[in-house]
Amino acid sequence: MDIKTHEGIDRSLCGEPVEIREGGSTVRLTCTPNMAADASGLVHGGFIFGLADYAAMLSVNHPNVVLGAAETRFLKPSRVGDVLVAEAQDQTPQERKHLVQVEVSCGEDVVFSGTFTCFVTKQHVLAGS
Repeated sequence: MDIKTHEGIDRSLCGEPVEIREGGSTVRLTCTPNMAADASGLVHGGFIFGLADYAAMLSVNHPNVVLGAAETRFLKPSRVGDVLVAEAQDQTPQERKHLVQVEVSCGEDVVFSGTFTCFVTKQHVLAGS
């Protein structure tokens, strides 16, 4: 399936698409030293959120999809060197408003989960501004 959204995203920071399917996606991110929040190698949560958000956008896969809200939980810490995999599934496909469930795992451990509320707008959100 072709990627129709977020074509200019920096995949080294938000993850590399592994699979794009109707209403779902899988995205993988390797946590690198520039993501560390401190000397212990703790990865800043914003990178994990970015991975999950990107997976949600890819599950909708529309050029005008935007994030409206997110309800998330960080369940376990991630560290430099971890390989994270986000699995996203659109619970309300073919609607203007999409509720997307996302889980991020490191191996067998779920480290993050969330529900992302995404909207498909009639035109690009920055059109006309």
